[in-house]
Amino acid sequence: MKKYINKTVLEASKDRISMAFDNFDKLYVSFSGGKDSTVMLHLVMEEAIKRGRKVGVLIIDLEAQYKDTITHIKQCVNMYREHIDLHWICAELLLRNAVSNFDPKWCCWDSTKQDIWVREMPLDAANLSKYDFYEPRMEFEEFMVLFGEWYAGEEMAGAFIGIRSDESLHRYRAIVSTKKGLTLKGEKWTTKISGGLFNLYPIYDWRTEDIWVFLGKNGHLPSNKIYSKMSMAGVPLSSQRLCQPYGDDQKKGLWLYHILEPDTWSRLILRVSGVNSGALYIQ
Repeated sequence: MKKYINKTVLEASKDRISMAFDNFDKLYVSFSGGKDSTVMLHLVMEEAIKRGRKVGVLIIDLEAQYKDTITHIKQCVNMYREHIDLHWICAELLLRNAVSNFDPKWCCWDSTKQDIWVREMPLDAANLSKYDFYEPRMEFEEFMVLFGEWYAGEEMAGAFIGIRSDESLHRYRAIVSTKKGLTLKGEKWTTKISGGLFNLYPIYDWRTEDIWVFLGKNGHLPSNKIYSKMSMAGVPLSSQRLCQPYGDDQKKGLWLYHILEPDTWSRLILRVSGVNSGALYIQ
């Protein structure tokens, strides 16, 4: 059952972020360039700048992404560069390819297929040698967990994750479950992962409308222009998603690429088998 308090979701989120800064010496933001993680990044950086602290920013670059998303990520990195510890990861990671039964996995930034990469590796890409846990062709989910443990080291660390509970039952349970283990001072928007590492979900109670109200009222802050193009293509706000395009859910949006970014679409077809038929027949 939901419990309402006499605060807006914005006020509550700022309080949670402030609490995180009070309790963790190390903090980082998992930033995808999507609308939710963008709002979270702006809120976290507002607090970081106010306190004169640096915050880590983890960008897992999955190669096959909209140009607008990468442009937006670069804008945010440049805006906050003096206040962040940047980890722009362009690693060989295994990902789901749901548009082909013959090749159910694909590897982003595959060094053996550099000639057909969807885009060039960004100049800010991190030197992977400093991540001693990394092994080429490891699973995306495994990298996420191991990065957090590596970043924390022997200290307490918090990872800001921009998920909202109204997006799916799985995300709702990530917040409310009584079986998820330890939390920080009993706060449900936190989850202990391992050692001193906690996941933090400061915007878990925001609705899609809240995200767009915030971005609309703060037009001076960078936002991803791809969403405006999705709206012009007739995609409702509740269905606008950004992720690697070949996944089980994401494949439903493949058709958008050849409308919104034809150049990117031509590269997507070459990169992974099954893309063209997937865009035609998957609904």
